[in-house]
Amino acid sequence: MSEALKPPFAPLVAVVTTDLAAITRGRFVPADRVAAVLEGGVGWLPANLSLTAFGTIADPNPWGSKGDLRVLPDPAARYRTGATGAETPFDMIIGDIVELDGAPWSCCPRTVLKEAVAALKAATGLTLRIAFEQEFQIFGADFPPAHPLSMAALRRADPLAPRLAAALEEAAIEPETLIAEFGADQFELTCAPADPVTAADRAIAIREIVRETASVAGYRASFAPKTAVDSVGNGVHIHFSLVDDKGRPATYDPAAPAGLAAPAGAFCAGVLRNLPALTLLSAPSPTSYYRLRPNSWSASWTWLADRDREATLRICPVNVARGRDPAPQYNIEYRAADATANPYLALAGIIRAGLAGISGSLPPPPIVADHPDRMDEARRAELGLRRLPDSLEGALAAWRADDIADSWFAPKLVETMLGVRAMELRFMADKTPEQLCQTYRDLY
Repeated sequence: MSEALKPPFAPLVAVVTTDLAAITRGRFVPADRVAAVLEGGVGWLPANLSLTAFGTIADPNPWGSKGDLRVLPDPAARYRTGATGAETPFDMIIGDIVELDGAPWSCCPRTVLKEAVAALKAATGLTLRIAFEQEFQIFGADFPPAHPLSMAALRRADPLAPRLAAALEEAAIEPETLIAEFGADQFELTCAPADPVTAADRAIAIREIVRETASVAGYRASFAPKTAVDSVGNGVHIHFSLVDDKGRPATYDPAAPAGLAAPAGAFCAGVLRNLPALTLLSAPSPTSYYRLRPNSWSASWTWLADRDREATLRICPVNVARGRDPAPQYNIEYRAADATANPYLALAGIIRAGLAGISGSLPPPPIVADHPDRMDEARRAELGLRRLPDSLEGALAAWRADDIADSWFAPKLVETMLGVRAMELRFMADKTPEQLCQTYRDLY
């Protein structure tokens, strides 16, 4: 067809939600209908929450074929850019799943996060600043070999990195750094901290913009936790800090061990107490557990450390050169997460666990300098260190054994989550580890 005969494009806007399998799904509407859609949303089904990453609905599930919902787009969560290289603009509005009368649906992951944020604020006067740090790999590019972290490693992918930076800037995601990481054709993206819901929205938008930009270039981007059994893993590191009702930093106390203020210490203690169950939210796929292994720079124990990337909770460094104030920089990194997790649900779990720690006046956890693998069992017990689950089956068992975690969400949401993960295990039961990695590489 000649250029003269091509029909004009009708811009489309995606109204989306992200499900328990961390797949972002939705409906596309013509751009000139967005105003109406902002008022009434688009149709959705309860059973959509039971969709697996394999395109099947988990069976059994609590929904069946009945019921109707709406995805109500949030105009503050609209991400638009024409810089991905696609013929039409990337235009996505993230929404909340609501009942037909507009009331919040108790099983909407984004609503669940909003409720956790509100509960923390109501009980303590505190809220969080969050940033998601995400790693991904590029496939199909045939890049020449290059040293990790080197100029050449980033420039060999040109113009992928500058195009990504332009797209993220235009979408108001506030990108900060793009790194050529240690793994084969692996990159890491960071963005500025934000409130918890915005941070989770940005995590979703980054994944979709990266995938589209890579696809337009003829590549494929994967955020899977392990793309091969012996490969470097792709993590999602969740950085968090507490702020008071006036926006002042509340995580840092220069008089406390490692600078960890009392409320932040109690928050971390709550997270560590429920950490084995939390892995079901933050690292919920079979291949997640090929990454969460000792001596892999990820996470493997219920462990708080100062600037140690083997710890599940890491106190991050601060730059005090030239008199810089450490308080607004000071943050904690949660490292037992990856992109097979729904970021809203993972973050909601972290907040609920941390709030329980503060409400229960838990003492700050010990800041452990030695690797738990080098300790004997008595020393680990003395420090309260427990091994994280080493499989999805283990994470499911940890969740079922944790009454505190089981109380965080509506029963039907928990039932749906457990059903999705059980279906995933059945679907993958006959796969070798390498086949599992290849499957999830293509899915994510």
